Amino acid sequence: MASTIKVNNIQNQCGANIANKCGSTITLGASGDTITLASGASQTGFGRTGTVDWDTTAKTASFTAVSGNGYFVNTTSGSITVTLPATPSAGDIVSIADYTNTFQTNAVTVERNGSPIGGISSNAILSTEGQSVTFIYVDGTEGWKNVQDATSNVTGNPNLVATGGTITICGDYKIHTFTGPGTFSVAQTSTTPANNTVSYMVVGGGGAGGAGGTTAMGGGGAGGFREYKSSADCYTASPLDGNPGGTAVTVTATSYPITVGAGGSSGNHGPCGGVAGNPGSNSIFSTITSAGGGAGSHLCSGPLAYGTAGGSGGGGGPGPFSGTGSYYCGPGCAGAGNTPPVTPPQGSAGGTGYIIYQTPFGNTNIVGGGGGGATAVGTDGTGSLPSTTPGGAGATTSISGSSSSYAGGGGGGALRQGPLGPSFPQGGTGGLGGGGAGGQCGDGGGCAAVSATVNTGGGGGGTGNSPTAISGAGGSGIVIIRYKYQ
Repeated sequence: MASTIKVNNIQNQCGANIANKCGSTITLGASGDTITLASGASQTGFGRTGTVDWDTTAKTASFTAVSGNGYFVNTTSGSITVTLPATPSAGDIVSIADYTNTFQTNAVTVERNGSPIGGISSNAILSTEGQSVTFIYVDGTEGWKNVQDATSNVTGNPNLVATGGTITICGDYKIHTFTGPGTFSVAQTSTTPANNTVSYMVVGGGGAGGAGGTTAMGGGGAGGFREYKSSADCYTASPLDGNPGGTAVTVTATSYPITVGAGGSSGNHGPCGGVAGNPGSNSIFSTITSAGGGAGSHLCSGPLAYGTAGGSGGGGGPGPFSGTGSYYCGPGCAGAGNTPPVTPPQGSAGGTGYIIYQTPFGNTNIVGGGGGGATAVGTDGTGSLPSTTPGGAGATTSISGSSSSYAGGGGGGALRQGPLGPSFPQGGTGGLGGGGAGGQCGDGGGCAAVSATVNTGGGGGGTGNSPTAISGAGGSGIVIIRYKYQ
């Protein structure tokens, strides 16, 4: 049962025969004990620690402060006046803190109540966001002296927090760039729901160009290009920005595996059509899949003279050749773009090839169609000379923080058979956005096609007939994710 001892005071007894002499230590309680004052009781003689007891009920109206207290002041609805204690004593202390970080909008007036503040007989104004101050009364000359003024406004992070890929910063936005497989991991979502809808660009791997046997082959199609610019974002998007009409991705606090599609590998020279260039592979972020680009055509006649479908289509071959006149395979010869279909379209169709039999020189001039790009179809071969078939143009965006182009189609290959003449076909240039140029065989041409630029999703160039003819490989894809981080 607890015992109660009631006394008026505890003190040392002084005297010659008393073991405890005046001035020795009196100990209350033992180690680990808590000494508690009764409700309503006060203490004197222990001195202050230099801090205040905080009143955690925020003040929403003007009031008079009491020494020893700290106050959270809420100025959301308007300005407030805090009156300092009247007739203060040296060592009196009052603290004030911005409760909702609104002092910059509605200020607090510190009413001096007859005493100077920092030696000046005027009221003080607190008008800095997140400000907190502590006043101690010193004397009649300086009055209330501010001994602590914090304006750093430290808060919890209200923004989206994520890791993965190569991270760069552009203003208030973080940019995660994936040039290979990885994981976009969201540790925390934003307290502003609109900021959880991220901007993204997903580009599939580009297709390789075709390598000719007795003919010239089409350029590779670019990988599919899909972009979405969040309404909260501010960069300059491509014409294919999917907002509105595209697919928004609103992230949650989870992990998102990232797939970056490889570019299609090159095809080699061989009988009649050689070996096919290969299509590119898909790139994936969340619900967004950008298809690999179609391969350029690889046979000189029949259905396999067709470029294959993909994000953008591969360029077609020239079609069958009977020895005289001009021939072309027709529109169906080129690979279709935007396959599978999405909105906005992720790419364009390839162009068609052409054969021109030129007299009186007895030349056969052949071009493969240009590969399709994100924003333009590959170029068709024509019956006029010189003929060239550039790849279709890709798309330009500033999602990475600077203006860059992606998903250009590969240029069609060219071939001349026969003696020199006044005109001849040219290998097509690669489309803007990393597309590789087509090779040119015959009449001393080097015949080599150019591979697409890595991590652009560009299509590789097609080439023509030569024992060393190798088509251009497709460029690997890329995934970029962007969001507001502060």
